[in-house]
Amino acid sequence: MSTKYPLPLSKIKAGSYVTVVTIPAGIYKAQFIRFGIIEGEKIYCMTRLPGGTLIIQKNRQEIAIGPALTARILVQMSSLLQTETTGSD
Repeated sequence: MSTKYPLPLSKIKAGSYVTVVTIPAGIYKAQFIRFGIIEGEKIYCMTRLPGGTLIIQKNRQEIAIGPALTARILVQMSSLLQTETTGSD
């Protein structure tokens, strides 16, 4: 599955790397920022649980996201090889 356009996180298969394109505004966005997930971040979709809950991984954190929210988060397919290495001062 190689796409250049954004898809809802709910459509992504377990084992995929994705780049976050948009996160819904408000409390959800604030919570994601606390976890270090903002637009442009790469995340790993670890597991899909029964009922549609998705377990994502960012660094060493594992975060469960329900199906209603995963439908509102837009992502683009990525790969581990495409991760950006930016230097910070």
